[in-house]
Amino acid sequence: MSSITSGAPVSAAAPVASGATPSQVLPQPAERRSTTTDRQETPRRYLMCPPAHFEVSYAINPWMDPAAPVSRERALDQWHALRRVYEGLGHRVEVIDPVEGLPDMVFAANSGTVVGGRVLGARFRSAERADEAAHYRRWFEANGYADVTMPVHVNEAEGDLTWTGRLLLAGTGFRTELAAHAEAQEALGVPVVSLRLVDPRLYHLDTALFVLDDQGPDPLIAYYPPAFSPGSRQVLERLFPDAVIADDTDARCLGLNGVSDGRHVVLPLEATNLAARVALRGFDPVLVDVSELRKAGGGPKCCTMELRD
Repeated sequence: MSSITSGAPVSAAAPVASGATPSQVLPQPAERRSTTTDRQETPRRYLMCPPAHFEVSYAINPWMDPAAPVSRERALDQWHALRRVYEGLGHRVEVIDPVEGLPDMVFAANSGTVVGGRVLGARFRSAERADEAAHYRRWFEANGYADVTMPVHVNEAEGDLTWTGRLLLAGTGFRTELAAHAEAQEALGVPVVSLRLVDPRLYHLDTALFVLDDQGPDPLIAYYPPAFSPGSRQVLERLFPDAVIADDTDARCLGLNGVSDGRHVVLPLEATNLAARVALRGFDPVLVDVSELRKAGGGPKCCTMELRD
């Protein structure tokens, strides 16, 4: 594996071998925005599911092609590497057992939203994934969560529900129903802002937007404006005037499907443009190879449900 030394240009990133420890992109201090203070990570707790039964046998999003070859072994290597990244950064990873016949169960983010110990489960739009919701619900109940609500309306959890630390951004347009946003507010007891997605490639909110810093008085996000309706763009501009703006190159590799702990930002290996932008804002990008998992439409965030107890 070729590593990226401190101060090396982000564009110099070499491919990270599957299963290897990804490189960090660390800009020189002079390259960082002068108004940026030192970023502070906060310990996180995640729920993940190994892709032991991973395959692409159906197509429920534009990234899936059942005719294309898929390597389960490579997907497992990439998943284990992602888990090691989180644990290496000091975060705790819980694991739910995979279930045969549910190849997309690896995408844990779609099966629950946890804020303040309250859990809102999932209700999938596609029949192929419907059974995942009950397995995750049982995990929550077996692990001490007393307040678990299962939605009536289609709700694909953190795929379309993003907690900023102050309010919940809720996506609709392709998967999660608008009525589910009101359900989320009632179940989780937090304010909800609805956003409409318009690009079929970016069918979940977590493919078009993610939170970089949820700890301060002013949350910081990164997003790709063309993924949203004109009105939703205006809402995002008003709420997050200092946001990091991604480009089409980032979107084409699901680069917005990232995970941040307030300092380290885990991104797909190919998202070098976005990595450069967040590095200039004082964050430390960590690039991971998720190319096999992306064949099913997933990236780092799709594989990662945050347990906010």
